[in-house]
Amino acid sequence: MDYQDINAETISKWIKDGWAWGIPIDSETYQKALSGQWDVKLTPKKNVPHSWFGDLKGKRLLGLASGGGQQIPIFSALGAECTVLDYNDMQLESERIVSKREGYKVDIVKADMSKPLPFSNACFDIIFCPPSLCYIEKVEPLLKECARILKDNGILMITFENGINYITDVNDESRIAQSLPFNPLQDPSLFREEDGMQFSHSITEQIGGVVKAGFIITDLYEDTNGYGLLDELNIPSFIAVRAIKAPSAVSGLL
Repeated sequence: MDYQDINAETISKWIKDGWAWGIPIDSETYQKALSGQWDVKLTPKKNVPHSWFGDLKGKRLLGLASGGGQQIPIFSALGAECTVLDYNDMQLESERIVSKREGYKVDIVKADMSKPLPFSNACFDIIFCPPSLCYIEKVEPLLKECARILKDNGILMITFENGINYITDVNDESRIAQSLPFNPLQDPSLFREEDGMQFSHSITEQIGGVVKAGFIITDLYEDTNGYGLLDELNIPSFIAVRAIKAPSAVSGLL
């Protein structure tokens, strides 16, 4: 079985158990967004600054690994023309349910983001990607794909991890027990069935990969994982990044 098939099945189990990223918004939240009252998250606890988005009316927006009926309904209420890509059937079904309930249109695409993305060049204004890179082994090819499908000056909003969640003992977060990188494909002893196939990525791979792909980083912020000792100690494990795709003439100089 491909490791992404394992992850898709794992996420279905999480959703059945009440996984926070798999609970679609209710109709009241959608109605508030229609009136301009809204927030979305790229990381577990902090809301994304509204200034990161600008006016969404008429913008083509891709929710990358963003199924679940949480962010896409909000962006649709704000006037964006939305596409959502995910590899989990339950997450995509939530998108169908909310869009039908609230009466808006969304393009729903089942695909694996570890493969080339099924979109033409320069077709989106914005890509929004919540925490998901830990489920793919290589991030740099995806970042290059994001640059390919974004228009010049298009916005990438994406979540990175700093690896700290993978170095602590799963049963005792006060103890450092694991070296990096964390890669169950290279070391099968690291695989835990309840967690699926997860991978750590270096800042060089992630932040460096954004720059190499032709983006200019305009803002970022850190956040904790929202639970456990690391959260109690306010130790950040996530980085939300906003980046702009540089026009071709500038991109070649990066």
